[in-house]
Amino acid sequence: MSPRLSEIYPHAFLPGASTGLGRAFAVMLLEEGVRVWGTARDAGRLTDLAARFPTHFTPVSLDLADPLAAEAAFARAANYVGGCFELAINNAGYGVFGDFQQTPLVVWQGQIEAMLGTTLRLNHAALAGIRKRGHGCIVNVSSLAVEFPLPFMSGYNVAKAGLSALCESLIIETRGSGIKVVDFRPGDFRTRFNRSMLPSSSPAAPTSPSLSSAWNSLEKHLEAGPEPVVAASDLRRTLLRGRIGIVRSGSFFQARVAPVLARFIPDSVRRSMAARYYAI
Repeated sequence: MSPRLSEIYPHAFLPGASTGLGRAFAVMLLEEGVRVWGTARDAGRLTDLAARFPTHFTPVSLDLADPLAAEAAFARAANYVGGCFELAINNAGYGVFGDFQQTPLVVWQGQIEAMLGTTLRLNHAALAGIRKRGHGCIVNVSSLAVEFPLPFMSGYNVAKAGLSALCESLIIETRGSGIKVVDFRPGDFRTRFNRSMLPSSSPAAPTSPSLSSAWNSLEKHLEAGPEPVVAASDLRRTLLRGRIGIVRSGSFFQARVAPVLARFIPDSVRRSMAARYYAI
């Protein structure tokens, strides 16, 4: 019989636990007996999890847009577990959809600073505690957009690619230390990701036919994707097996077929296929 996750990772810190994949990860961990400190910009959105798992779930307010406050929130939570979470899953993020040039640069900068800069801080803080303990795992939830960038989501693509690069750096730096680093790359899942993009990025009045077509395709692919529980199951399996490095999750085509095909076809063909996929 395989062990429960709580026997390996008794305590976990999970930014972005209120919706989508983060909510599915939180429920999976809690059902495995892990004590979870889950975050949201508004901790009130986590009250149902706290009520359902009163002894194992602690809501935390954390906003990626405020890096110093986010770092302080992590430190306060870590104090409850002796300064170290054995498991840190950096899942929080958001989408911005728009033409790169026509969207104010400050929007892209803000997204990259929040999703990459603040998450880098959280990695830094988590790794310090794990090093002292000599055991633990950091999971950075990047995206299959690292391999297949999403059209009109430049900031998201950059931030997720940066997280993947960070994972590779940490894997090399912590080699032989007992520390595990996972680059978890989900594809399209049936979440409200498209509904929670910034209001300023809403494609209600597309500036081009390509923008409108890409948005409609994005919505279609998300609605056709697997339920978030599939990603949670993939993450559970990853943690129990002690895997490190890249773990893809999603539909069979996105997570299995497409990455293999991409290795053997010219970049020009891959780009043409991506344009077709998004009807642009």
